[in-house]
Amino acid sequence: MQGRSRKLACSMLAGAFCVTSLAEGSAQSLSTYGTPGLVEMPTARVLKDGDLAFTASTFGPNYRYSATFQVLPRLYGTFRYSQIKNITTNAFLDGDTFDRSFDVHYQIWDETDLRPAFAVGMRDFLGTGILSSEYFVATKSFGSKLEVTGGLGWGRLAGRNSFSNPFSILSDRFDTRSSGFSGTGGQLETGDWFRGPTSVFAGVQWNVSDQMTLFAEYSPDEYTRESVNTGIDVSSPLNVGLEYRFKNGVHLKGFVVGGHEVGAQLSYVINPKKPSVPGGLEQAPRTIGARNRLAIAEWNNSAAGGGRDAVEAVLQRVLAEDGLELQGFTMSGNRATVRVENTRFDNEAQAAGRTARAMAVTLPPAIEEFTVVFLERGVPLNQIVTQRSDLEELQFDYDGAWRSLARARLEDGHDQGREGELADVYPVFDTSIGPYLATSFFDPNSPIRADFGVQLKMDYRPRPGLTFAGRFRYPLVGNIDKSFRVSNSVIEPVRSNAVRYAKESELEVNSLTAEYLFRPGKNLFGRVSAGYLEGMFGGVSTEVLWYPMDSRLALGAELNYVKQRDFDMLFGFQDYDVVTGHASAYYDLGNGFFGQLDVGRYLAGDYGATFSLDREFNNGFKVGGYFTLTDVSFDDFGEGSFDKGLRFEVPLSWLTGRPSRTKVQQTIKPITRDGGARLAVANRLHGVVRDYRGKELRDSWGRYLR
Repeated sequence: MQGRSRKLACSMLAGAFCVTSLAEGSAQSLSTYGTPGLVEMPTARVLKDGDLAFTASTFGPNYRYSATFQVLPRLYGTFRYSQIKNITTNAFLDGDTFDRSFDVHYQIWDETDLRPAFAVGMRDFLGTGILSSEYFVATKSFGSKLEVTGGLGWGRLAGRNSFSNPFSILSDRFDTRSSGFSGTGGQLETGDWFRGPTSVFAGVQWNVSDQMTLFAEYSPDEYTRESVNTGIDVSSPLNVGLEYRFKNGVHLKGFVVGGHEVGAQLSYVINPKKPSVPGGLEQAPRTIGARNRLAIAEWNNSAAGGGRDAVEAVLQRVLAEDGLELQGFTMSGNRATVRVENTRFDNEAQAAGRTARAMAVTLPPAIEEFTVVFLERGVPLNQIVTQRSDLEELQFDYDGAWRSLARARLEDGHDQGREGELADVYPVFDTSIGPYLATSFFDPNSPIRADFGVQLKMDYRPRPGLTFAGRFRYPLVGNIDKSFRVSNSVIEPVRSNAVRYAKESELEVNSLTAEYLFRPGKNLFGRVSAGYLEGMFGGVSTEVLWYPMDSRLALGAELNYVKQRDFDMLFGFQDYDVVTGHASAYYDLGNGFFGQLDVGRYLAGDYGATFSLDREFNNGFKVGGYFTLTDVSFDDFGEGSFDKGLRFEVPLSWLTGRPSRTKVQQTIKPITRDGGARLAVANRLHGVVRDYRGKELRDSWGRYLR
């Protein structure tokens, strides 16, 4: 089992080294809990706003893997996965307990010349409670070398030399605290917060150099539960450590806990605000020259066989060089309209600017007004109207992008028909073959499982909006099917049978669908999908979305009828069927935060709601989380009590510096159960539409002239 934990550490740290060249070195040290701290004790420090920190540590029978996100300048949250040997028979396997926990930390005020930084935090406030503790902590620096920390702790931070809870003066209820273990976990044990005995913790940090730091701390954590069953020796309250910070952002720390237990830790911090290549590596945009030069261009000389068709051919070629697919072109009087599909740029405003530049270096001099219509699978999403003279005037202006935004018109484009459609656009047939990676997290007997194989994608589009698509997979290597976890659900096993699907399938029809996207009216979008919609369910899915061009708010409704697929993931169905659907509200909260609320019926027939909150950066990097509460009780839900998870979305352009619409997406769930499970249908409308609405375009307009 220790070998499996080391493999998990290797997996996390391999990821670290893959991005170390992207990481900006940080002087902030992280504790074994993955939060700003000394060895094990927290400090009052926080990370830089938006920082994402990862740690992997081990000592004695303990292995901890953490991800910490600085949600706001003063607030961070942490998700932690721990392996602890033989401390309980609950969730017990091969002598080990695999524990998931969440932390929160808020800096009440930061440090000044006269006062220390001061913060309050809670460890394992949403988990089993094995690591549960709360604290107040202050940190003060003395010069550039020395930093001192002291605090009061409860729970696990109240072991040695504890004393009466100072909050007892408010109520006798603060005198008592439960055992600190909540069984299945996932519930807020508010009745224990800041309750029970209290202890002092303290520590110092000495910065030997810019790259090396020494730590010493007094820890009240006696590891009571671990010492009984594992033999861990923490007889001393003194912990010491030494950290070395590499220039590529990786931190390596060696330490001793309790005077005897030797450990090691690797950590790294990245800031999503800062991509690998801040300026990007895309090809420079075309310079817009004098219009009179176009008057003598061969494609504008009808006597030499030019004319409108020649202009279209050149425009199509120029756009294709920028990864923009021309699907329609009209030109009349002083106006021209192009209908394009963006296949390269993850910044839609930049795609609009590149399209307008292509028009400016191609179209006859008399054309003054440009209309760019963006399409998705041939369906118009919006239109952007600009003046050619504005491009000519502002292309080299220091504030040209924002001045051009003030002069542009961003409109819905729902009434754009198929006028001027190129003759060879339809039908479209795309096929690709390549690798795929499927992952499974937090199986109790193996924290990470994965399958690697080959995937065939096929898409056929005979007309705008209508797509027939298939995804076929064949696993080559992996161990998801090696899990012996079986569903023990007391409700319909709509997700907890995932291992059985892996065991009983080889060549799998991952999805096989017919999909139709359409525009019912202004600011309205529609979708109908039918077939094998995902790996476990097939049927019919319908959706409508209302999303005004300049609105922060969007509203949607979805209704599905689906049946559970056979475990071989081919063409058969099981007996279970269900009608499921949701009403959804999407709202841009400002300052990079986006919220979503879905209310309705889930796959197991349960009713409830899902709340999601994401922090989104201008470069497309997203970090967020969600939770779902339904009429399934915590006991019936089982381990974890309710559905919740963290999710990350990393644009490939953030990693490479080159424009790309490819994104790496990953959702991490502490446990996969059946309550609150939603259909995983592709191309939900809000995700298709949002980047082309007014606010999103305006927020990204800084790259319009790039």
